[in-house]
Amino acid sequence: MNQTQLQAAFTAELAAVNRKLRTLVDERARDMGLTWSRARLLMELAREDGPIQSDLAGLLDIEQPTLVRLLDGLERNGMIERRAVEGDRRARRVFLTPMARAQAEDILNFLAALRADILQGIAPRELEMALDVLRRTSRNIAAGRSAAP
Repeated sequence: MNQTQLQAAFTAELAAVNRKLRTLVDERARDMGLTWSRARLLMELAREDGPIQSDLAGLLDIEQPTLVRLLDGLERNGMIERRAVEGDRRARRVFLTPMARAQAEDILNFLAALRADILQGIAPRELEMALDVLRRTSRNIAAGRSAAP
């Protein structure tokens, strides 16, 4: 393959892997009431409880209205609560509820098992190389986004 064909194949495969991963998580996590988006959000909150909503949107690389819809659904299910930030009436911090905190371990275990399944047979050195390529690709995308008119 020449450089152009290789680049086209890589970006097409990257997009396909993303779609397949989202579909797989959605299928396997349905019984837990999760989707890919919800799982990512809960994973972030399990790592660090209480981020400000706008910071959480940035961490997840999603728009604020998308985050609000996700949070509304999780709040209705009793998994998160939003609290006002002292000194800023518009800002809200997001916390896992005790019920969700208890489920967080199950969610993290589910995601660890899923990762082990989909990365089976790939050597650590290969993963390191792939991760390096993906990180550089992400930086290039971010640089292109910031240079856009």
